[in-house]
Amino acid sequence: MAKRREFLTRVLRLGGAGLYSGYVAGCATRPPERAATPAVAPVAPASTAPGAQKPAPTLAEGMPNPPPDIFDASLIDGDFWQKPRTLNLYRLATREQISLLYWKDGAMVDGAYDKVCTILRDVQAGKTIRMDPKLIETLWACQAFCARYGIHHPLTVLSGYRTPATNRKLIEQGLPAARKSLHLDGQAADVRIVDLDPEVLGGLVKSFERGGVGFYFRPGGATGGWIHTDTGVNRVWRG
Repeated sequence: MAKRREFLTRVLRLGGAGLYSGYVAGCATRPPERAATPAVAPVAPASTAPGAQKPAPTLAEGMPNPPPDIFDASLIDGDFWQKPRTLNLYRLATREQISLLYWKDGAMVDGAYDKVCTILRDVQAGKTIRMDPKLIETLWACQAFCARYGIHHPLTVLSGYRTPATNRKLIEQGLPAARKSLHLDGQAADVRIVDLDPEVLGGLVKSFERGGVGFYFRPGGATGGWIHTDTGVNRVWRG
């Protein structure tokens, strides 16, 4: 695990590269982002017509990659998965936020699982299903790992479970949605963390090696992209 002084040095490098624009441990953090209008899916891709704004690149040409040992889950200590787990999620579409202890002494805390499934529901259809516990584990691990480095924003959820009707509607609108999406089975979520570049968050999710990782970027810099994480086979793609 990187030592504290090494981390502070690397945070400066991340800030200079535009990969992390938040605060280090001990300083105040910004409030959760707010949605302008309720919606399950992220914004549509920008038009490619002449004069239209082009999507922001994942990393500017010549920009250094994030230091590999900052967001690398292989560096976690042995008891990382054994400690009590508090999950902090913010649902962009509905402005709901939960912060609850959901795992303790090797088991789910009574009632916590249902609350997590509710915030990961299909908000357009108003339907909730039992989400894959492995997905919830990955979501917790992302924020818990980031918190070790002073990044305490909740994990913003853009999309969780999708009914077939909602998924089909996204496809018809030209939004990123696979016809056999794992969102349909409660095995996927689209997420981001305020001030943290999706490239860095995606690298962290990938390092867990617990399923698929999709990198999606849109105009607006770090807050305009998101990461798809699922509990399917290990694979990586860019949308």
